[in-house]
Amino acid sequence: MKKISLIIVLSIATFIGGYAQKAKPVKVTTTVKSEKHLSSTIALWMRTDKPRQESMDHWKGSHAQIIASNPGLWQYRQLHLAENNTGLWPAINGVETAIPQNRKIDGVADVTLKSFYAGLFQGKKQHKLAFADEVNFLKRSILYIAYPKNAKWFEVAKSESKIEASSIVFFRKKEGVSDKDFKKFINNELTPTLANTGMLKELRNKVYNPWKQKDWLTPNVMHDNDKNDQFQASLILGFTYNTEMEKFFASEVVKNLSEKIATYCSAVNAYEIFETITFVENGKKIR
Repeated sequence: MKKISLIIVLSIATFIGGYAQKAKPVKVTTTVKSEKHLSSTIALWMRTDKPRQESMDHWKGSHAQIIASNPGLWQYRQLHLAENNTGLWPAINGVETAIPQNRKIDGVADVTLKSFYAGLFQGKKQHKLAFADEVNFLKRSILYIAYPKNAKWFEVAKSESKIEASSIVFFRKKEGVSDKDFKKFINNELTPTLANTGMLKELRNKVYNPWKQKDWLTPNVMHDNDKNDQFQASLILGFTYNTEMEKFFASEVVKNLSEKIATYCSAVNAYEIFETITFVENGKKIR
């Protein structure tokens, strides 16, 4: 009798487990408006043979002026990540939420292009200068590209809203999850759920195209990006104050989302952004 009961329990557990694996993303509706943009994320690691701040200053100094002169840019922002970043997202069983310190990113170039034409044909002079300059301050740079249908800015607050705390969250797709389901989860479930919370002052999502090293091969800089290190999506989250960001990551919303995240993701690395600097806005150089 005990043996039969055990078999039944195991059968139920197997059924539930199999069902969970086959669970599909839910389409969440939102009334929050959004804009589509052709975007890219360039993850940057500063040189380790120089003081970190020296390289960060070079990036926001002369290098930024090279990039900001590109006529094909709609927006260019630098996200300077906090030096001490262990991971803001609460622990999820079976998911990497602690940021690996040997792969910790120092900064992110958040780039939005005016159009596909701009990306292909404009700014060639600036690209050439920027490529040659990277070695002066970078150890590694990794480019991720997101097409407009997978890159949206959500109007969760007025454009002039005060933002003093923010985070960029990177997601790695779980082995066995289809690209289609992962994309639907980020675009149709996770992001609109966050848009509906009323807790955010900024919300941007990107689901990246398959990563290709050849898309960004600056000389004398590393571009290694093993399959187990790659990310397939990101979110940028903005808050009025740091206390609000802390409340968000400790909220029931995040707790409930984490259960779904475990189905689709093997890693969620949430970085604290120390400073966001905008150099190009609405197609115009402002700094």
